[in-house]
Amino acid sequence: MTQTIAPRLRTLVLLLLAAACALLAGAGPASAHAALTGSDPREGAVVDEAPAQLSLTFSESVSMDDDSLRVLDPRGERVDDGKPSGTGGATYSVKLHAGLPDGTYTVTYQVVSADSHPVAGAYTFSVGAPSETSVAVSGQSAGGGFVGGLYGVGRYVSYTGFAVLVGGAAFVLACWPRGSGVRVLQRVVVSGWLALTAATLLLLLLRGSYTGSGKFADVFDLNLLGEVLQTKPGAALVSRLLLLAAAALFIAVLFGAYDKREDEEKRDLTFGLAVGGSVVAAGLAATWAMSEHASVGLQAGLAMPVDVVHLIAVATWLGGLTALLVALYRGPADTPVPALAVRRFSRVAFGSVIALVVTGTYQSWRQLGSWTAFTDTRYGQLLLVKIGLVAVLVGVAHFSRRWTAQLAEAAPAVAGAAAARRAEKGAGKASTKASGTASAKAGTKASGNAKVAQKASGTTKGSGTAKGTGTAKGSGGSPRAAQLARQRAAVDAARQKRQRDADPNRFGLRRSVLAEAGIAVVLLVVTTVLTQTEPGRTEEEAKAAGGSSAAASVPSTGAVTLDMPFDTGAQNGKGVVRVELDPARVGANDMHLYVERPDGTAFDLPEVKMALTQKAKSIGPLPVAPDHITTGHWSASGVQIPMAGDWEVAVTVRTSDIDQVTISKNTQIG
Repeated sequence: MTQTIAPRLRTLVLLLLAAACALLAGAGPASAHAALTGSDPREGAVVDEAPAQLSLTFSESVSMDDDSLRVLDPRGERVDDGKPSGTGGATYSVKLHAGLPDGTYTVTYQVVSADSHPVAGAYTFSVGAPSETSVAVSGQSAGGGFVGGLYGVGRYVSYTGFAVLVGGAAFVLACWPRGSGVRVLQRVVVSGWLALTAATLLLLLLRGSYTGSGKFADVFDLNLLGEVLQTKPGAALVSRLLLLAAAALFIAVLFGAYDKREDEEKRDLTFGLAVGGSVVAAGLAATWAMSEHASVGLQAGLAMPVDVVHLIAVATWLGGLTALLVALYRGPADTPVPALAVRRFSRVAFGSVIALVVTGTYQSWRQLGSWTAFTDTRYGQLLLVKIGLVAVLVGVAHFSRRWTAQLAEAAPAVAGAAAARRAEKGAGKASTKASGTASAKAGTKASGNAKVAQKASGTTKGSGTAKGTGTAKGSGGSPRAAQLARQRAAVDAARQKRQRDADPNRFGLRRSVLAEAGIAVVLLVVTTVLTQTEPGRTEEEAKAAGGSSAAASVPSTGAVTLDMPFDTGAQNGKGVVRVELDPARVGANDMHLYVERPDGTAFDLPEVKMALTQKAKSIGPLPVAPDHITTGHWSASGVQIPMAGDWEVAVTVRTSDIDQVTISKNTQIG
């Protein structure tokens, strides 16, 4: 039976590795989670006069250093002062040299988004008229190269290590307390801890180069490491290392003092270990939640604890499944996994699935924002793959539950047979012992008679010979007996293993759990890729901004619609302003202004102001005072536009007494 399992196991492992490699190869560098949604001058614009400064607006908060934003002339020389200004929000600007000549200028940027991922890009604008340029804008990327590849591997290993550590410990503590003494389970949990610790150290060392130059030599730059420690991702990695020290203490107690106690004494220690382990697991999960997707965007205060629950549920399910698989295939023959432990894990896994469904539904709404994002964005497509894998995994788990039930029904009969064998074996030992005792007594009595006879005859040579013979026998019998004992133990272990593997119920359970573990590997890879993929909501906002910019760059013969995302930095300070000008021609125009939250619902603001400016002719700003019509809707009639050309539409929104922001876009009015 085991000879048929081994080839299947090897084949399945190879298939899983191939699937994982395919997903890893398709993942590429970490995708940008902050998108460029606006710029002044905008991409491809041709302005009559050189601007005094350049500004960029992103979909979420970003961080910059003095070299993050560059403006290059047609010869590739910098024309900015190298000191981007901003308040740590989503908009940054840099001053340009005075008197820039006509030609095409290239803007390059490399920043770090609020969810810890690097963002890079480039575009061009022209002063006076376009010209040839020596600067190439293609191939702008961040987080790639050898360092980016190592960083990606570190992320995969860290998620895997976390799942194995938390899930393996939970399986031992909640499902099979006696498993704390099983060596293979100890190795599984310790391996998870080692993998997570090593990956965390690697990520901490690579972080500075990963978000900066991308050079491997910078990995060993202590000054760069010091800068990383002052960032949110760096602090999260250091916190993870400190929590791993506490996790090491937990492991030592679980496989040390806890394992050595009797079943009655274990109950007293189980509660303390459960509480301590839960706190450490939640802390480890929080190091991801506080530095990645959940920490930015909508409802961050709610999203972070939801993400913690989601990560712990994933780890409990997939890590526990790994521990169960290893125990079924590599566990000692004399300590098989009991059906009760499998039933307990089944209940734990079911609870984890419920938690995953609830938290996953919320995360999907938060990261996508619309049904179309499921099919129109890469994040949504990967999420559909993840949902499908979870559904398949639940289906396979159903078969595992059936095998568990059959194993539980067969357990009493197996236990009775084992008891009968033990009784028969014990009776045989007792008979052998009685026979040996009688023989020993008879031999002792005969030996005593012989000694008396020797003493009476006065001969001592025979006695000395007998003594020598006894010594030789004693010295030669002990190693032989130990060897025979080892051989008998090996034979017994092999027999027990054959009997265990011959059980059709246990064999079926092992196959179904192996299939679960295989799907879980792919699921874990897809989940890790999701954490490196730009959320669908952000991607759609970037597309909308790009589409509006493209539409605004073409002379209009009808109504113009401009979508402008804003972020005042305050709570509920994010949204989108939509401006509609009809007919967008010289003379009187009707203007409608709509304000919506990122989820598409209309809402009111304390104040909305608008102005029109044509910088080429030094006209404006011309103020527009719209009237409030209904929730999220303002309107103005008879807005006079004196001449055709490239007009800047600026909107100032105020979300509180002190929080306001001005956003703008250019459009051609004919």
